[in-house]
Amino acid sequence: MLTALLLCAPPFYLDAFWLRTGLFAMAAAIGAVGLGLLAGTAGQLSLGHAFFLAVGAYGYTWLAGEPGPALPPALAALLAVLLAGAAGGLFSPVAGRVRGIYLGVATLALVFLGHHVLLTAESVTGGFNGRSVPPLTAGGFSFGADGPPLVVLGVPFGAEERLWFLGLALVAGTWWTARGLVRGRPGRALAALRDSETAARVMGVDVTRYRAAAFVVSSMYAGLAGVLLALVFRRVVPDYFGLTLSVDYLAMIVIGGLGSVAGAVAGAAFVTALPLLMTRYADQLPLVTAPGAADAGVGPTEAARYLYGAAIVLVLLFAPDGLHGLARRLRARLRPAPGAAAAAASATRPSSASAVRTKEPTP
Repeated sequence: MLTALLLCAPPFYLDAFWLRTGLFAMAAAIGAVGLGLLAGTAGQLSLGHAFFLAVGAYGYTWLAGEPGPALPPALAALLAVLLAGAAGGLFSPVAGRVRGIYLGVATLALVFLGHHVLLTAESVTGGFNGRSVPPLTAGGFSFGADGPPLVVLGVPFGAEERLWFLGLALVAGTWWTARGLVRGRPGRALAALRDSETAARVMGVDVTRYRAAAFVVSSMYAGLAGVLLALVFRRVVPDYFGLTLSVDYLAMIVIGGLGSVAGAVAGAAFVTALPLLMTRYADQLPLVTAPGAADAGVGPTEAARYLYGAAIVLVLLFAPDGLHGLARRLRARLRPAPGAAAAAASATRPSSASAVRTKEPTP
């Protein structure tokens, strides 16, 4: 409950930069959870996650905008997520039969194919310059800046403040559904498949079907992340959805901890916020130059990539289970051992012999 209250407080105290940073982190967390289910739980390597984010972002933009069907934005968002799932379903026969590095190379083709389509299908995507994103409306309430004025507790709510609570709801729904999948029968089947395909077959797991299903579910999470990302950006351009974005998502789940929903969220927040913070404070950091500066040096985006690249190396060497594993071990060290608690309780409790002596009648 306290965590929920703390997460609801930023729109009342922080400016637009911090809210947008948090929203980017939320969108990344949704996509990272989906990739974590595929790579960490099912053991499938995918380098095409950026493609499915683009399907979600551009699917919503086209379905809700003009030129396009101009559907109600809430319906367009739902259909964009389903469209990303359908794209994953079309690729699922490959995902169901190919694994490891071979699947990674196969999904890599999706990124280049998708980027080519985004540049050439100008009537749908707007080409190189992209398209403006229609604001989301649901039940007459607008999550954009052009909606009716809204003041809550004396704070005017613009687009970032409104989207903040939408992002929280989507992350909470993603967390709940993903943890249910991981802890339920599908998660156990995928974990068995990750550990040993032969053992999974012996246990009755349909290997092809579960691999394909994991790919489709991961694609839908990526589509939802793409929708939220488009709403925050307010304009989608093809160059954002490239191979670099797919590599960023792999960095998120490795740093956070493979197979962990909480770790994927933590890794997404780290990888997403780091370049934004370094850009904001570039003039105060050594060896980092502000964007557009004439001085020779490392730009904030490149510096951030060096830092979380180093973080990946450190995680692989010293903490293979990522930030989630580090936090779990830290909690275990801070928590008193059950034996110590029992010994302390028994030390304060009088022994049975002394209790008997205290109850002897006086002569």
